[in-house]
Amino acid sequence: MKRSQYKWNLPAEITARLGSESWGAQRAIFEAGHLLLVLHAPPKTDSNERGHEVFLRLPQGKWLHKGIDHGDHALTRYMEDYHQLYTQLENRFEKANRIDELFAVIDSLIPLARSSNNMKLALQTARESLDNDPFIIDMRDRSVDIARGFELLLADARLALEFRLARSAEAQARAAEIGNRAQHKLNILAAVAFPLMSVSAVFGMNLQSGLEGLPVLAFWLVFLGGLGLGLFVKAWVSSSAPPAPEQKQKR
Repeated sequence: MKRSQYKWNLPAEITARLGSESWGAQRAIFEAGHLLLVLHAPPKTDSNERGHEVFLRLPQGKWLHKGIDHGDHALTRYMEDYHQLYTQLENRFEKANRIDELFAVIDSLIPLARSSNNMKLALQTARESLDNDPFIIDMRDRSVDIARGFELLLADARLALEFRLARSAEAQARAAEIGNRAQHKLNILAAVAFPLMSVSAVFGMNLQSGLEGLPVLAFWLVFLGGLGLGLFVKAWVSSSAPPAPEQKQKR
């Protein structure tokens, strides 16, 4: 794809530093009294393409934007677009209650933080080239604030995501612990009841065992024997704790 051509006359020194396919990375080129400022439009999350916003400052101080007058106004609007995006993402971050919402905010912040930082570096170069030009100083200062804002917002969003992931993992661990305790209680109940149910099932069969004529005391002896066996199984189940992890030997 050929580099876009605009209605202005660039010095040969600047043209020699430009490629034929694109305006290239964000940068400032100062040659022959002309300042060419190549910036990128605010990136979009769903696109890898970067639109170019190209500004030219003539030696007498006039600014052009893509060959059109009032480039200084266009550069001011460009900064406002970045600031509006920052405000929108800040509001989304403050309202984000779910992890997937934080992921979406971070996904949008990463390219904007990178692009705004490169914009700041390009404007700093322009500032150094033009000495004490008030307009470019203001634009440089605004770019520093914008880049810093995106950087801090991205750090806050990542920290919030890590906190919520840790809290979610802790909640899952607690739920698993409660489930394990409930399962352990069920195992104890089963250990106590299983021997009694086994004995009652054996003696409840409609078969002749020769014990039908025994006195009532025999019934209670069988009951107590089954209960004792259940308590023994319960003690065996309760004592089967997992082995403790091995400790590393100190050297």
